[in-house]
Amino acid sequence: MNVSHSVCSFFYVFCFICRGKDEGELSARYQNTLDALSSLITKRSSFVSNNQSQRFRLLLHYLKVLELEDAVSQLKIIHVAGTKGKGSTCVFAESILRCYGLRTGLFTSPHLIDVRERFRLNGIEISQEKFVDYFWCCFHKLKEKTSNEIPMPTYFCFLALLAFKIFVTEQVDVVILEVGLGGRFDATNVIQKPVVCGISSLGYDHMEILGYTLAEIAAEKAGIFKSGVPAFTVPQPDEAMRVLNEKASKLEANLQVVEPLDSSQRLGLQGEHQYLNAGLAVALCSTFLKEIGIEEKNGLNQTSGLPEKFVSGLSNAYLIGRAMVVPDSELPEKIVYYLDGAHSPESMEACAIWFSKQIKQNQERSQKRSEQILLFNCMSVRDPSLLLPRLRSKCIDHGVDFKKAVFVPNVSVYNKVGYSSNDDTRVDSVTWQFGLQRLWDSLARGEAKSNLESVSKGKEDEVKSFVFSSLPLAVDWLRDNARHSKQVRFQVLVTGSLHLVGDLLRLIRK
Repeated sequence: MNVSHSVCSFFYVFCFICRGKDEGELSARYQNTLDALSSLITKRSSFVSNNQSQRFRLLLHYLKVLELEDAVSQLKIIHVAGTKGKGSTCVFAESILRCYGLRTGLFTSPHLIDVRERFRLNGIEISQEKFVDYFWCCFHKLKEKTSNEIPMPTYFCFLALLAFKIFVTEQVDVVILEVGLGGRFDATNVIQKPVVCGISSLGYDHMEILGYTLAEIAAEKAGIFKSGVPAFTVPQPDEAMRVLNEKASKLEANLQVVEPLDSSQRLGLQGEHQYLNAGLAVALCSTFLKEIGIEEKNGLNQTSGLPEKFVSGLSNAYLIGRAMVVPDSELPEKIVYYLDGAHSPESMEACAIWFSKQIKQNQERSQKRSEQILLFNCMSVRDPSLLLPRLRSKCIDHGVDFKKAVFVPNVSVYNKVGYSSNDDTRVDSVTWQFGLQRLWDSLARGEAKSNLESVSKGKEDEVKSFVFSSLPLAVDWLRDNARHSKQVRFQVLVTGSLHLVGDLLRLIRK
């Protein structure tokens, strides 16, 4: 009895040690995989200058090398482009179709913390083990066929090819594919015949690549339209809508405009703008289900209400980094972070409205005094003069004014696709952040001059702004202030960059 017990105990310990060793080896393999993936990153400038059509044509060659050409053509795909809301639309659609018992594959971008976030199977990000195996299978095959004329795929191109490899091998029933950038020359647009296409709200973003007018941007996005394939979009500015209709007409693609869902519908993603994205997702899923022969007897019109599976899918959708409320890990009662990776003028306004409503609701529930603080950064390819004024004015319109503003560089090293506990948080220059601070201060001074009451109060109520050389230093400063402000709760809006949101999530969850 004792001997048997000892043998069992020894076996358990042995298995535990082996498991730990296996996990350690997997972790090392995964890090090696991320290093190899990082080697494929090219600078944005080279992306702009290179011949995009030539790069796009290489995709067909890459599919042949991976022996995926025929298999990808058999995939049942929902393809979604747009300036803002396309990721949310894809997440809503995936959640709905999973409720119908379909095996789903979801490819989105960018990731916040781990590159595996981009690949979901049945709503769950792919495991490290599977990711590593699929990665090296593709990487080695492509590497063997490289030459001066045919280089390795670039970073996003490789990720799209990897997504196709994963979804084909895993035999998913439906692929929900989010465009990375633009549409016409995007790596995801290598597909020939999706089941249905969608275009979310259009606006000004990536203009150095897509064009400086809404017409030019819409033309790039409409590049995902395919002959005879039904397409849906949301209400767009006239200039953009005209182009979308022209492109769809030439391809004989039936383009329909869908309206936002009724606000009484509960959604898993917060914010008024999500009802527009949810409406687009409902139209895409309805068409997809009809195309594959699954009809819902109750229909999908607003009068009879949505089918139960649609309601469930919409209410259970989840997307990290969008309209998230996260208490601080050390001082949960003193600091609450409101996270949204808005980085375009239109999404900045939507973020401001969401944040303001959250603050108002919190004030109605709690008598504790609160102070709103902005934690902001945006990448240098963005125009902060289009972002910060909209954020500030929209919050003020809704009765929310920031007492402090903090500007920091991102922790993330942009040529890294994963993360390491040894990330170097030192930054050699914060010139960009000081520029953001000057812009913010000028906005504050302009408002003060136009408001006689603000001028009379002098410096007492002056909005303070700060620049920190790293995000960890800024978080430490917030926590120190929170500890000394016993009667005040800090409500911190973190926005301007998905990288910043991801960095903060990683930092406060350590």
